[in-house]
Amino acid sequence: MASGQLKRKMKMNKFILGLSLIMFPFFTYAAATDDNEINIDQVGDTLVLYIDQIGYGNKMGLNNFSSGSSAMPITGSSLTFNIDQIGNENLLYGEVTADSSSYTLEWTGDSNVWDWMIGDSGSSDNSNFLVDITGDSNTMDLDQGTNLSAERLDFDLTVIGDSNVFDVDIDVDDAVWNMDITGGSNNINTMQKDGAEQEINLTLVGSSADVDINQMSGTCPQGISTCNGIITLDIDSENATIQINQKDATNDS
Repeated sequence: MASGQLKRKMKMNKFILGLSLIMFPFFTYAAATDDNEINIDQVGDTLVLYIDQIGYGNKMGLNNFSSGSSAMPITGSSLTFNIDQIGNENLLYGEVTADSSSYTLEWTGDSNVWDWMIGDSGSSDNSNFLVDITGDSNTMDLDQGTNLSAERLDFDLTVIGDSNVFDVDIDVDDAVWNMDITGGSNNINTMQKDGAEQEINLTLVGSSADVDINQMSGTCPQGISTCNGIITLDIDSENATIQINQKDATNDS
């Protein structure tokens, strides 16, 4: 090899090595700072909230991940939520008090956590939920109307994935709770109570499911003589465990 060519090759190798040393710490640093955090404290009506979070370990409104974060209290009426989290180990935590509100929520990823309390400190009438979850080992913990009165709920949940856990307590008059779940080893624990008209519809496809459904009709409102509770199951599963408790308020123990 000629002397000029050898020198040029050595210079090129030094350039590539130097570029590698500069770029490598950059990518390592980026991977270590994926945790983003959103905290909202909102009071007022007709809020339209759009949030897209993409990445790993993102958080919305959790008060114990870092000392500077807080819960996400949202209060108002005619609220519209459109939240999309894509990634793994993301978290959504909040306390929402809202009438006449709609929620479109979508999660794509694994090991995510959704922990929401709707109507903890005020009424939560006329709620509409459309929730889509795609992924494994996700946890959903939702309570609505547990402390104060709530009326008219339409909740649609669609899940594709395995080993997800759902713990949903609904204390709402006139509630329809639809679940369409595809995947193995999913765990569903739901309570529906204190309603004149209660309806649970579950379509489940997948093996080794664990389903626990409790439905208790409440005291009938004035002018209504019969409080109805309806549970409809469409199950295609092997090794499933299903427990159903259904009773009216007069037989509640």
